[in-house]
Amino acid sequence: MNKPIYTEKTECQDCYKCVRECPVKAIRVVDGSAQVIPEACILCGRCTQVCPVGAKKIRDDLQDAIQLLVEKKEVYVSLAPTFRTEFSGMDSSRLISAIKKLGFTGVSETALGAQEVSASCARLLHEGTNPLWISSACPSVVHLIEQYYPHLVPHITPVESPLQAHVRMLKASLGNDIGVVFIGPCVAKKNEATDSFDVALTFTDLRRWFNISNIDWSKLNLDESFTLGSAEEGGLYPIDGGMIEGIKFYDPPENTLYMAFSGVKEIVDAFDELDVENFGCPVFIETLTCVGGCVNGPGVSKRGSTIQKRYKIQSLTPPAPQAREPFELRLEKEFHEREIKQKSYSKAEIAAALLKIGKKRREDELNCGGCGYDTCKEFAAALIEEKAEPSMCVSYLRKLAQNKASAIIKAMPSGVVIVDENLKIIESNRRFIEIIGGDVDLISEADPDLEGAYLERIIDFHELFSKALKDGVGAQVQDIRQNGKILRLTLFSIQKHHVLGGILQDITEPVIQREQIIEKANEVMRKNLSTVQQIAFLLGENAADSEVLLSSIVKSFGKEGN
Repeated sequence: MNKPIYTEKTECQDCYKCVRECPVKAIRVVDGSAQVIPEACILCGRCTQVCPVGAKKIRDDLQDAIQLLVEKKEVYVSLAPTFRTEFSGMDSSRLISAIKKLGFTGVSETALGAQEVSASCARLLHEGTNPLWISSACPSVVHLIEQYYPHLVPHITPVESPLQAHVRMLKASLGNDIGVVFIGPCVAKKNEATDSFDVALTFTDLRRWFNISNIDWSKLNLDESFTLGSAEEGGLYPIDGGMIEGIKFYDPPENTLYMAFSGVKEIVDAFDELDVENFGCPVFIETLTCVGGCVNGPGVSKRGSTIQKRYKIQSLTPPAPQAREPFELRLEKEFHEREIKQKSYSKAEIAAALLKIGKKRREDELNCGGCGYDTCKEFAAALIEEKAEPSMCVSYLRKLAQNKASAIIKAMPSGVVIVDENLKIIESNRRFIEIIGGDVDLISEADPDLEGAYLERIIDFHELFSKALKDGVGAQVQDIRQNGKILRLTLFSIQKHHVLGGILQDITEPVIQREQIIEKANEVMRKNLSTVQQIAFLLGENAADSEVLLSSIVKSFGKEGN
């Protein structure tokens, strides 16, 4: 499996939360399962964070790392500076020792590469060849620009990421034959794994590795230190504004303006209104797709608490020295446009798509967001592109469920009436009107369903309904004599104490006719119940009333058939 992010189909629960939260809508729903579109995904990992059932998965590369330790004589870890918040209760010596117990030769700080990136960015600002530079430190932001803002590609700093710079430092110092495993909070780093380094793991992977290795933490060597030495201001990179502090260490031009944005939504809002022509001085923009910075990346074990995380990063990161000689690496990198074409559709095409979900007028467009899209028109476009399915529209399914239930009620050969706690009729069928007879026929001419009429004005035995509502009965059957007939009344709760259903059968009719009625009812049920139950399942609680009603009707006819 090559995709860094994927969906476990058997666990996806049709909630569409990933569609709602994906900033670039890189999700396609197929047969109710939300699948990531690899070529459109920017690997921010947001979907893995918000999925309520954990169906969105980050690719597990732990076995690749274990195999690398077998194949390579020396393998080093490039440890992201977020380790200070991920393992805040553990000093670096103990952590290094534990990682080496897994089989690694040594552990080095990715932040060393960040310091080299800061030096390269400061040189770019001194050259003054571009009025705007956008940081390339976050690979997810690079994906965002290359795919959705290709006009900004010339403004990406042509510099490798801190990880790639760090790997260059390690190989320049320790030899090109070493293996390198990155461990940090980032999913996008899994897509960065090229010839420069071998495997990218998350902190979650590292914790799991510790657990299965049964490390004796009491016997760890507490005199361990980082390979190539400890990083300093480069350790600030995982919080927003940290990279800017690193660049300032290298004395960039004084008239440079700095801006920092974290979170894809904030970045997208900034890019949408970006106007380079209005800049009268150099501008450097630091961007991180995770809100608050890498400290809240998808690969950390605990999200949030950004203030506490910032405090730990800022207070535990060693201060920068008075001066430092750069490592003198060539960190140049080119970025390329990979635009995801946004298709536009005519009003007629959108209208035809909306018609599939029962939206004929502008008033039908609720823009409720239940499908995951901000507007019904955006959802219609997704339908055209086959990224979405009609069943994603909650209002459409609700109407469909109501229509199905109403159709079954009308087709029932017995009388059916549904009332609220005030005995106000919610719905009834023609057979109910025929059985009651009298003035009800006249009333039904104005409203065939008797909707809004009061039951106590229509039937003499309305007190049975009142008592059933008060008692909250599950189901009860009673025979009533009226106008020379014996009526069998079955009452059942749809919503306890609030909504009650009643089925009326004239049991004085000939047996053969009753058997035909029962057979017809069962046929209607067989054809329609499975469909309505499926819709009720999709809608959950909102459609449960229909399912309860239909089940009660089926049980009633089953008893009569016996």
